[in-house]
Amino acid sequence: MADADTRLGDFLRARRELARPEDVGLPAGWGRRRVPGLRREEVAMLAGVSADYYVRLEQGRDKHPSEQVVDALARVFGLDDDAAAHLRELARPTPRRRRAPSRPEKPTPGVLRLLERWPDTPALVLGRYLDVLAANRLALALNSCSGLGVNQVRAVFLDPAARDIYPDWDTVALETVASLRAAAGADLDEPRLTELVGELSLKSDQFRRLWARHDVRPKTSGTKRFMHPLVGELTLAYDTLAVASAPGQLLVAYHAEPGSPSERALALLGSATAPVAEPAPAAATASVAETAPGNR
Repeated sequence: MADADTRLGDFLRARRELARPEDVGLPAGWGRRRVPGLRREEVAMLAGVSADYYVRLEQGRDKHPSEQVVDALARVFGLDDDAAAHLRELARPTPRRRRAPSRPEKPTPGVLRLLERWPDTPALVLGRYLDVLAANRLALALNSCSGLGVNQVRAVFLDPAARDIYPDWDTVALETVASLRAAAGADLDEPRLTELVGELSLKSDQFRRLWARHDVRPKTSGTKRFMHPLVGELTLAYDTLAVASAPGQLLVAYHAEPGSPSERALALLGSATAPVAEPAPAAATASVAETAPGNR
């Protein structure tokens, strides 16, 4: 994990290396490039600051640029609203606080009841670092990465089955890491996050490479493809709602396009995994038979 004094510089360096000269009006082959992306002096020129000042920002010797400089850097790197907000958070001076002990994340009873009342909609609750806190029956049937207690980041990168579940694994991996960054924000000292990132950085080259990109994208809405051994491929949209009564928790619901093959596949999956109704007790059966018209 990056030191607090270098986080802004690490972010700027990562975005500079990902920027393409042609995207900012510079010829791709202009000069002999020994580094990926833009040179520091090019970023400084495009942002309207001195090269020495920009170097100080990347090196962590200056950590609090003005709003005007932040806006200029966001423009140079082509940051979207979420990434630009993250840059502002990194540039904002924050006093160090004494950290309170972390409490176990638990879904509220009301949210649990809501999940159970959506039998035809795969839905789950995620914690701040994408731990599955709750999932309804259809979500569990759809995706083994949605099991209770499963960390979805760890599952994507360390569970071999994830590449079979997600046909677009590369996209899912990129979005998952960006969601984790967005959830963490500038608070990267939290022990749970440090442990998770450390483990994945050691065990997965792909995670380590994607984490170093500093992509930031909250999990809000989108489309995801699943491959299921029972019903085949499904393309489902998802929407994510913040749980106001439990800050940091997200309620994720998946749904299919009406009338689509995915809607039919989801209905088939629901019926195939529905709990079998228990037979009525013998006494109750006899009572029904006795009140039948022919027995009166």
